[in-house]
Amino acid sequence: MNDRQRLKDILLEKSYRQGTFTLTSGKTSDFYIDGKQTTLAAEGAYLCGKLLFELLQKSPTPIHAVGGMTLGADPLVTAVSIASYLAGQPIPAFIVRKEAKGHGTGNYIEGLKNMPTGCTVALLEDVVTTGGTLLKVIDRVEAAGFKVGLVATIVERQEGGTEALAKAGYTLEALFTRQQLLQ
Repeated sequence: MNDRQRLKDILLEKSYRQGTFTLTSGKTSDFYIDGKQTTLAAEGAYLCGKLLFELLQKSPTPIHAVGGMTLGADPLVTAVSIASYLAGQPIPAFIVRKEAKGHGTGNYIEGLKNMPTGCTVALLEDVVTTGGTLLKVIDRVEAAGFKVGLVATIVERQEGGTEALAKAGYTLEALFTRQQLLQ
């Protein structure tokens, strides 16, 4: 079994649920993908980090840091950073806060000391529905002077996220679409 198939199996076992759920976007859905159940499991984190790092290696623009919105992206960016280090090509991680830090520096972004000024970054999310979270992260990262070279997710629910990001000028790369995950 290859890494991609094993990750799919873990996602279906740990993260996929059927029922009635209200999503972050406010939409109601008959299924839910709780990505953190996979990204916080040792094997799931390892496979997500490895496969996303491989995706970053295919980026036409070199990626100098990897980040995303807390909380969904936290284990992902850490896993990718560790995978990059183990591959001898260390890429630092950063986290974007939902609200600016209320004390100290007041930053939205944690990990700035590890990032070259104005560098090109990859933004990650565990599950994308409408793309709203990623669009907010893009705005905050670009406002801080960084360039977005890649936007990626573990699962794209195929509910408008790819289109919303494309409208803003970004291509969403996904390890799995909903269709690929469920087939």
